[in-house]
Amino acid sequence: MTHRILTSCEIAELQSNGCTAENWADVLVGENFNPSCCRDVHFSGNIRLGSYNRVFHRPGGLSVPAGLSGVTLHNCTVADDVCIRRIGNYIANYDIEESVFIENTQCIAAFGNSSFGIGTEVSVLNETGGREVPIYERLSSQLAYLTAMYRHDAAFTDAICGLIRDHAENSRSERGRIGRHATIVNAGTISNVNIGEYARIEGAAKLVDGTIAGSKADPVTVGVNVMAEHFILASGAKVEDSAVLVNTFVGQASHLSHLFSAHDSLFFANCVCENGEAAAIFAGPYTVTMHKSSLLIAGMYSFLNAGSGSNQSNHMYKLGPIHQGVVERGSKTTSDSYVLWPARIGAFSLVMGRHVNHPDTSALPFSYLIESHGQSFLVPGVNIKSVGTIRDAQKWPRRDKRSPEEERLDSINFNLLSPYTISRMMDAITLLDTIESTTGETAAHYAYRSMTIEARALRKGRRYYSLAIDKFFGNSVIHRLKDCDLRNWDTEVIARLKPDCAMGSGEWTDIAGMIVPRKEIDTLCSEIADGSLTSLPEIEGRLRQLAGAYYDMEWTWVAENFARWFGKPVEELTADDLANIVDRWQESVVTLDKMLYEDARKEFSLTSKTGFGAENSDTCRNADFENVRGVFEEDPFVKMVLDHIERKSALADNVRTRLRK
Repeated sequence: MTHRILTSCEIAELQSNGCTAENWADVLVGENFNPSCCRDVHFSGNIRLGSYNRVFHRPGGLSVPAGLSGVTLHNCTVADDVCIRRIGNYIANYDIEESVFIENTQCIAAFGNSSFGIGTEVSVLNETGGREVPIYERLSSQLAYLTAMYRHDAAFTDAICGLIRDHAENSRSERGRIGRHATIVNAGTISNVNIGEYARIEGAAKLVDGTIAGSKADPVTVGVNVMAEHFILASGAKVEDSAVLVNTFVGQASHLSHLFSAHDSLFFANCVCENGEAAAIFAGPYTVTMHKSSLLIAGMYSFLNAGSGSNQSNHMYKLGPIHQGVVERGSKTTSDSYVLWPARIGAFSLVMGRHVNHPDTSALPFSYLIESHGQSFLVPGVNIKSVGTIRDAQKWPRRDKRSPEEERLDSINFNLLSPYTISRMMDAITLLDTIESTTGETAAHYAYRSMTIEARALRKGRRYYSLAIDKFFGNSVIHRLKDCDLRNWDTEVIARLKPDCAMGSGEWTDIAGMIVPRKEIDTLCSEIADGSLTSLPEIEGRLRQLAGAYYDMEWTWVAENFARWFGKPVEELTADDLANIVDRWQESVVTLDKMLYEDARKEFSLTSKTGFGAENSDTCRNADFENVRGVFEEDPFVKMVLDHIERKSALADNVRTRLRK
């Protein structure tokens, strides 16, 4: 915008409106500036003003014209159609873009040479330091994971932290920014905070040294009595209702509210945290904790559901709070559960009770870890047949609140069965066989690390794992041959079964929501360490490419491990072999679905009806239950399971028919 000096008539009108200036020559205005839009304003330092013609329509129907009133401005640029009024102290060193609304706020100031929270080092997992993650406005859960967890590679750590710190230095400025269409009302002190487009700050108590992202598609909300220092809020984030944040990153579409407090913590996409407390945690996508008595501390989580009173300890009163724990994706902690770090909980597991012997269940995913009489019992694989596990896997994609119009920073893979979990299950079967043969098949209990596995649970776990593995391999094969002409066996079928992606072999890992071959991550880290990748956008792009190649890489892994499970490599399959695989796949799908069906029935048992409704007679209780909860056969999940059995059985019949032809 082109600015000009004020005319003598404009200065006179401004003065008649109660406006003052240290030096009117330092106040420059746009060509269409109207001095009637400024009342009771004090100008200090270099000021640039626009023209103010817009009318803001506030909640309740109040219309407020744009313009400046009751404010002291120092070294500020105020673009067109801005409304600023009733500022208790002053606004200093800010560039305020068009259509911003600021009302009844104490102070907004930028000072020094601030990076606005970018580069803040967050001491995740180890409160005493050692895994610091410098944060920036486009930080993804994957890049944060590598920064925190790949400390064995000092060259990589130095390189990635150096890139983020360089970005922080380049972000430094003596002036703050308030983006277009932002709203700031009833706020306290805002110091060294960059505020993005369409952000809404309503009633925040104190915001210091931070960056608030935002866009029209995915605005950020900061609510009543929020206090935040050294922070970054990504697009779509909501921090409300007296939440307190220190040294914290809040990812896209995450929601922290209702007195929740956090320090030195990272929260990535779609986390929901209320009432409780977080200290030095790495909250990967979909970490959920909603209860007042819950404390998450020094842990790494993703797709977590924390029950009320869930607690962990990272301090054994020796060398301080140096211990950490990992709860792998999809796990749950029940009410009043407790784990003493260091410990590691396997993927999609459930933790019940108190566990103080540092359990490690990572080799046995989908398990229950249950305390009984002070002892930790492990039930392998049982969560594979749990209704809750399947419902979670279905709801996570539906609950992705990130705007499709906004670039999604975190790469999230929602698959329940993947090379990551299936490889663990295959190894788990070998492990259970070894445990059983070492102790003896007639034993009633088996010891595994600091835990106990009952004989019956061990054998059932082996069965659950086998069913899940058959289901995964069958899914992969059928999907691979979906559009294939099975009559052309050598020229088309075998060619289709051969991998066409060089990536995917070897061990797979879960890096905060993204399932990927470890070899590819090691290659990426090496390229960052040796300087082949020299910018954050390049690294972000490579991570997105890996996420997009998931299914091609998955088939490479399936083909590599086919012989291990079926005893024959994919390129040697015959039609009879394929028919056998389809049979095993159908059996696994139907068997697991029937287990889910029976698990769902428990929710409609007589026990579940106890205390349901005001009247406890059988007739009233049953009628009340059915009117509120419905009947078992009409439950949406139950109908989905039955439909799934029917569809997959039909698919198996179709493949077998094509094979016979």
